[in-house]
Amino acid sequence: MSLQAWLWIGFLIFILAMLLLDLMVFNRKSHTIRIKEAILWSIFWIALALIFNAGIWYLEGHDLALQFLSGYLVEKSLSVDNLFVFLLIFSYFKVPGIYQHKVLFWGIFGALVFRAIFIFAGIALLEKFHWLMYILGAFLVVTGVKLVFEQEKEIHPEKNPMLNLVRRLIPVTPNYEGDRFFLKRAGKLMATPLFIVLVVVETTDVVFAVDSVPAVLAISRDPFIVFSSNAFAILGLRALFFALAGMMQAFHYLHYGLAAILAFIGVKMILSGWYKIPIAYALGFIALSLILSSLASVFWPKKEPPVAVEPPPAH
Repeated sequence: MSLQAWLWIGFLIFILAMLLLDLMVFNRKSHTIRIKEAILWSIFWIALALIFNAGIWYLEGHDLALQFLSGYLVEKSLSVDNLFVFLLIFSYFKVPGIYQHKVLFWGIFGALVFRAIFIFAGIALLEKFHWLMYILGAFLVVTGVKLVFEQEKEIHPEKNPMLNLVRRLIPVTPNYEGDRFFLKRAGKLMATPLFIVLVVVETTDVVFAVDSVPAVLAISRDPFIVFSSNAFAILGLRALFFALAGMMQAFHYLHYGLAAILAFIGVKMILSGWYKIPIAYALGFIALSLILSSLASVFWPKKEPPVAVEPPPAH
């Protein structure tokens, strides 16, 4: 077998092993993820991605290694923005903290499957219809411009067609039933609200993939590089969520950095037929956009609206 085949086999075994360890060893019992634990896991996943990147450099050369790093940074940065939405979903459905990890675990498992489908379908379409590159590039530019003018994020689960379909097909219990997604009552199968939350998280991630997959495909057309960079970013998403949950609002300028990245990658795709922007320049622009938007959030914190004080009653 070729080196690429061995890389695929080894990587898929690694992902499966990590998911099994997570589910059956480290998080066998539902518990609330503390910030210290989340930070340690975040460091672990980031370090693992960098070690993997070094392996790509050694086995496949610096060009593919830079493609992996660029794709990883794009997917990771877009994931941070998406964490705001996950936080809103958990708040909307009042999901107890002890069960949030399980929802994110299965949500990420589904995300890996859907991303693989989107990536292989996207590469196949771009190979057959090169002109799609220009349409996707224009789409990313428009998405970046829309992100600049984006206001506060909102969610409307009642408008989610998949959620409405599930509710029509299967009865839902009124309350959470521990960490269970399904149960039987009077011989009838019922879903729990936790499964409803999982459906919303999963369908929301499919929407996210519409932005992130074309962005990574603009950086690399190598299926292994695109999928592995996506996978590492997604696998570390749960730990990042719990590490940043209490301070996500602090990154209020991050969407400007993401807008610049999406627009830049869109322009890169549009120009690809005439001029290929070197991957090192693309990586530098991505890193600079993230650093500047993060620093801006720190040095110019969001002003909280003044709290109205009731005047004392007149005597």
